[in-house]
Amino acid sequence: MKKFMMILIALMVLVSASYGADKPKITIYTSMYEDVIEAMTEVLHEKFPNYDVEFFYGGTGTLQAKIAAERDTKKLGCDMLMVADPSYSLELKELGLLHPYITKEAKNIALEYDPEGYWYPVRNLNMVLAYNPEKYKKEELPQSFKDFAYDENMKGVISMSNPLTSGTALIAISALKNKYGYEYFDKLGANRVMIESGSVALTKLETGECKVIMILEESVLKKREEEDSELSVIYPTDGVICVPSPIMTIKDEWSAHGNSKICEELTDWFLSPEGQSYIVKGWMHSVLKNPPAIPYDSIQSSEIFKEAMPVDWAKCLSERTELRMNFEERVKSAK
Repeated sequence: MKKFMMILIALMVLVSASYGADKPKITIYTSMYEDVIEAMTEVLHEKFPNYDVEFFYGGTGTLQAKIAAERDTKKLGCDMLMVADPSYSLELKELGLLHPYITKEAKNIALEYDPEGYWYPVRNLNMVLAYNPEKYKKEELPQSFKDFAYDENMKGVISMSNPLTSGTALIAISALKNKYGYEYFDKLGANRVMIESGSVALTKLETGECKVIMILEESVLKKREEEDSELSVIYPTDGVICVPSPIMTIKDEWSAHGNSKICEELTDWFLSPEGQSYIVKGWMHSVLKNPPAIPYDSIQSSEIFKEAMPVDWAKCLSERTELRMNFEERVKSAK
């Protein structure tokens, strides 16, 4: 009897220790909007109650710098990445930092993904133009990215994000350079484009200080839905610049917590119709062939993809430093 009681107590101690043990943790570095992150955090806690999933927010450029510094310690501070720049996934794969996984959702993905499973697009961001119909008439404004830079009537009244810190802005100038050459940068500089955050640019649209801005579609849609704003999107006639932002898992030996199997579960969920419905609620487009919906006040994803401006991802990666240097010299220093 005494022996039985000792075994019983030992089992109770083990169960108690197990019950009180910390949940496996996953840290995701992401450039998604912070209110989208909050919504995602809530739903992930519901869907995966046995895991502790947390997000760390930063712009793509900021996160790239953070990871570069962390690489020196041979250990990253994250387990997964959801950043804006698809070319960055090529770099991390080349460096041997990514964990491959063939998701069961791969057959439903409409956009290009790594055939070995090192990265998948998880949300499609669209670089567009925007204006304020309460201040200016659409027909008097640039309808293309080319006119945004080349129309001299726009001098001093246009704005865009900084490609030195914004991944989507870097992709945009890469695509525009490929289409129009570095002369495009010279024209941006001559037109005295303002380089500032999207929130500042949107405020200037509202006041009329800016006539038209280059910005992510989601920023305008968010404002329209949440604030009943009249600010409107112009889908450029020379093609929307689509940014199919990737989801990636870090190799266990490099990751913060070494839980790649849990990351595989999360990848499946993010790429599922349910996971993608939360992407769409965050004003971003789904990457699925049959999307669960389209973002508030947007147009069909198929329309956007059909006329999209081509982006050479390998070139974007290899020319990253050159692009930033030329932007600094030809655009920012031209004022």
